[in-house]
Amino acid sequence: MRNTLGSFRRSLTRYESTLAYALLGVVGGLASGGVVLAFEAAIVALGELWGVNGGEAFETLPRWLLFALPAGGGLLLGAAFSLLPREQREVGILHVVSRLHYHYGVLPLRNALVQFFAGALALASGQSGGREGPGVHLGAAVNSLLGQRLSLPNNSLRVAIACGTAGGIAAAFNTPLAGVIFAMEVIVAEYTVAGFVPVMLAAVAASAISRGLAFGFPVFTLPPVELNSLWEIPFILFVGLCCGAAGALLIRLVLLSAGSRQRPVLLRFTVAGVLTGCLALLVPEVLGMGYDSLRRILAGESTLVLLAALAVTKLLATSVNLGFGLPVGLIGPSLIIGACIGGLLGQLGPTLQPALASDMTLYVIIGMAATMGTVLGAPLAASIAVIELTQTTAVAMPALLAIVAANLVNTALFRQRAVHHALLRQLERAVPEDPLGQFLHRVDVTSGMNTSAVRVPAKISPEALRALAVQVPDWCVIHRDEEDLFLLRGEDLLAWEAGERPPLPPEEGEDPALLDLTGADLRRWTITRVPEQATLRQAMDVLRRETVEAACVYGRLPTGKRSLRGIVTRERIERYSLSFIYSES
Repeated sequence: MRNTLGSFRRSLTRYESTLAYALLGVVGGLASGGVVLAFEAAIVALGELWGVNGGEAFETLPRWLLFALPAGGGLLLGAAFSLLPREQREVGILHVVSRLHYHYGVLPLRNALVQFFAGALALASGQSGGREGPGVHLGAAVNSLLGQRLSLPNNSLRVAIACGTAGGIAAAFNTPLAGVIFAMEVIVAEYTVAGFVPVMLAAVAASAISRGLAFGFPVFTLPPVELNSLWEIPFILFVGLCCGAAGALLIRLVLLSAGSRQRPVLLRFTVAGVLTGCLALLVPEVLGMGYDSLRRILAGESTLVLLAALAVTKLLATSVNLGFGLPVGLIGPSLIIGACIGGLLGQLGPTLQPALASDMTLYVIIGMAATMGTVLGAPLAASIAVIELTQTTAVAMPALLAIVAANLVNTALFRQRAVHHALLRQLERAVPEDPLGQFLHRVDVTSGMNTSAVRVPAKISPEALRALAVQVPDWCVIHRDEEDLFLLRGEDLLAWEAGERPPLPPEEGEDPALLDLTGADLRRWTITRVPEQATLRQAMDVLRRETVEAACVYGRLPTGKRSLRGIVTRERIERYSLSFIYSES
């Protein structure tokens, strides 16, 4: 078993090991699908305690409970979060992207537990938000934790997180293809053929679990919708512009709210809950995930007044909740806000041009795609998501047109990024976008290290030193009492010994025949350590942070003892980088 796992680990160090990564994708999809379904079951179970069916239909509650439930939930969450260290309060997609790029895919267990229990309580208590953000975190976390437990190389953790993301979206949304695109477009932010295979398998596996157990987002049954006339294109562009403006406003409000994250968490969460409760007294549909409201909007059962009120209140409540750090997601609310805008304009279209206007449902779908694509910075994932949700491809062309218009409004007119990237930039944790950095993230450190290396004690006999001449190592790690001191070239060390340098004066009680290598007049390389699971990007970051010249790559023997695997230097990493640049040019 140990040999099989070791072989699997070695296969994952090579990014082109399709079969090993395919297995990783299937396991990752099953794991992420299972944890997301458990999260949804927790929301349902909590909601039943106060008579909310499936975490939805909050508008059926008594009026006093419309306010008390979110206000009390915010107070309870704030009290619980105030007991947590600051680093354990970060959850959701923001946490996943940050840990992926700055911690090499290592997601902590405690943050995942906080996301599971606090996220379920937040959504069950009516806080305005979605379950997809928590689903992405939980799916990514369970895969990362599994990879850490099996000591998989960190370059494979990136793929595992992408698999967890795709599985989380597929299980929660019943949209496997959109899950794949979302993982590659938003989380990993790169497209590679080798990366697509495991992520696709993960989405299929998670979606199979979701459909088999009858969980997940409802796939809407809609009448056939299509674009009646090309003369509607200007109006579709107008819908896209309106959705883009709404998405830009949502991002701006999230950033303004996030500016108060230095305030006590108890105060922030309580204010968010009270605000949501006050808005619920005006528009009860603002509470919770709101997918029951989305179903009615698509069916054309909502009035113009309700659509306008729900769009405004949902936008305000969700932006404050997300900005204040509540453990909820943004994908679902962005769909509902877009649906309201599309429904409003879709009902106005027949009034202006009754002979040309398409069915209102088409504009609802277009609004959903445009707003989601703008807020998340995922135009392709948004277009595919609405196609899968509505099971119609007739919306593809107008949806793409509206998405382009909406994104241009946000990026060109308001000069804003997608919400998660904007938040990371505000926190001074901007996501690296350079191709070279992405390449180094994908390369395992064992692929770029020099394996011709041995450990040599700082005080050694001439006979033992001459024994190295049988097979001269490139590098010698000089150590004392298991502490690595510095690095020497093997040929330099042997040349120094062959020069019959006299032994340095021994310390009291030591063998006078021993050579003290710490006093040798040789070129030394400063060193640090990295684990064999590291990537070349991780090794380079460690070299820069500790201002050293080389890193000793260590693994673990079956006995648990540390074993030197090789040496990686700045020069070697730079050679790898140059090979990538030349291959791209």
